[in-house]
Formats: sequence, C-alpha cells, structure tokens
Amino acid sequence: MKLLITGAAGFVGFHLSKALLEKDIEIVGLDNLNDYYDPQLKEDRLSILNDYKGFTFYKIDLKDKQPVDELFEFERPTHVIHLAAQAGVRYSIENPYAYVDSNLTGFMNILEACRHFPVEHLMYASSSSVYGGNKIAPFSTNHNVDHPLSLYAATKKSNELMAHTYSHLYGIPTTGLRFFTVYGPYGRPDMAYFSFTKDILSGKSIKVFNHGEMERDFTYIDDIVSGIEKLIEKAPLANPDWDESLGDISESFAPYKIYNIGNNSPVKLMRFIKALESAIGMEAKKEYLEMQPGDVKQTYADMTDLEEDIKFKPDTSIEEGLEKFVSWYKQYYNVG
Repeated sequence: MKLLITGAAGFVGFHLSKALLEKDIEIVGLDNLNDYYDPQLKEDRLSILNDYKGFTFYKIDLKDKQPVDELFEFERPTHVIHLAAQAGVRYSIENPYAYVDSNLTGFMNILEACRHFPVEHLMYASSSSVYGGNKIAPFSTNHNVDHPLSLYAATKKSNELMAHTYSHLYGIPTTGLRFFTVYGPYGRPDMAYFSFTKDILSGKSIKVFNHGEMERDFTYIDDIVSGIEKLIEKAPLANPDWDESLGDISESFAPYKIYNIGNNSPVKLMRFIKALESAIGMEAKKEYLEMQPGDVKQTYADMTDLEEDIKFKPDTSIEEGLEKFVSWYKQYYNVG
C-alpha cells in the first residue's frame, strides 16, 4: 500500500500521515504550503513527518495539472486521501476565487489523475458545512444538502457531485467525509478554539457570535484519524439495485459513499468557552456579537452508518480535548 495524502502539512493531513507512518505505511505527501495561516506551523508539521523514512514530500499546487499528473505517474499511489483545500467559511466571502482554484480545479485534477493512473480508493474531505440551512438535527447523510450558506460549503457539495460522476463514469471508488469541527494540537489558527486561546492568554477579549447561542459537534483529531484509518481499505462497492426512492442517498449505483465523521454530541458555545477557560486557567473577556454571514447555529452529526460500518465511536470529551490542545499550545508557543 502506498498512500498519497494531499494537504499533508495541514492539520488533519499531518496527524493522519504521522499515525500511518508509525504503522510503517508508505506516505507520499503533497502540499502547496500557502500562507492562508502561519506557514511556519505547516513547516513545523512537515519537519516532524520528514523524520520518518517512509515519507516523501512534494510541494505542488493542485490547480497545476501537469505536476499532479507527473507525481501520480512516478509514484503510482494505491490509495489517495485528498485533504488539501481552501478552508474557512468566512474567508470564502472575502476571497471566493481561492476556493474555485483549490476546491474545484484542484479536485478536478485529482479526479483526472485517479482516472488515468487508477487507484483502489479515493477518499476526500467534504464538510458539515454542506448542511447549510438544514433545520432537522442530527444531520444525516440521507438529508438533502442543496441549500449552502457559503461558497466554501458550495464547493464541498460540488466535490461530492464531481466524485460521484467519476465513480460512475470510470469506476473509481470514492468516499466523501463530512468533517464536523475538528480540533486538537497543531490545529488551524483560524479556528475559534485556537484564536480564543491566543486572545485569552494575551488578555484580549474574544468575539462570541450570536451571543453564544450556537452549538458545534466538536471532534477531537485523534478520533478523526482513527475513523479515517478504518475506512482506507473499505472502498465502496457499486450497488446495481440502488433506488433513490428506497435507498440511502449517501450510496449509489456507482462505487460511491458519503459519511459524516463527527462526535455525535454537539456542545453549546458557552460550555466550550468554559472548558477552554478551565484548561487555560484564566477567564475570558467576552464581546458578544450578532451572527456572522455564512455561519450556522448548530452542527450535529448523525453517525449511524459509520458506527455500523466500522464501529466508529469517538470518546474524547470537549474538556479532555481542550486540555490536550492548551497543553500543546503553551509548549509550542512557550507561554504560560
């Protein structure tokens, strides 16, 4: 087995690569090391991965088709886990074209490479953001997701549609993973838990949107990695008898599958802040604000199919997870 992991210097890509390398699985990492957030954090993740003999790294921008094809032709990965993307709901309002380049053109280039240099399984990151304006909770992969609230969400829904097309036309087994608010050490600085920690430790006030009336299905990184690992060799099979009026719409007549991957336990924003304050040992100064454009009030993952298929059961509480994150943060930034 040889895995290509795109976004290997990113948050999830780093942790997944490290976990698999520790099991002596050969990893080819790809990343463009852009400056959406602090490139030094990406470089530091990468330096850890480079210490493993089974790791090979390529600095490539996915929107550039030729180097992507050349990598596939030379390395011939058996499996692809596509995690590279332009992330962030709010940034998609400020810089929409970055999402077209990375999330649409970049994914198209991955699909075409998997078509011309066949792989056993293509897994890719979708997002809980695709549920958009949905009101029924928990969010199920059987729910319609045609009402996105941000361009980021629209690109992730587009990825699912593109993957299905290639599964149907070319028989590429594809699995889409709708991630629910992943957090933990070496995380993304643009995420609330990261920026809140920085602001609390520096004595700045934190911005509490929608006056704290929000819930998120926070999922600790180790739980996410465990779920992905179990799915790698579980490529979806085509179901020729599939009927959209009777069957699960997360499956298909093509070798295609969509999963939620979350904690199945939404946390109120104020509980999250309280847990973070406890982990840091300081009370936050709070600035209460209105809801931001593109945000949703709640995310809540229905995990039924993932539990049935791979016995996935996250077991990290928000209190435990934030303790681990804050401990890493203080050590990494030498504070406290």
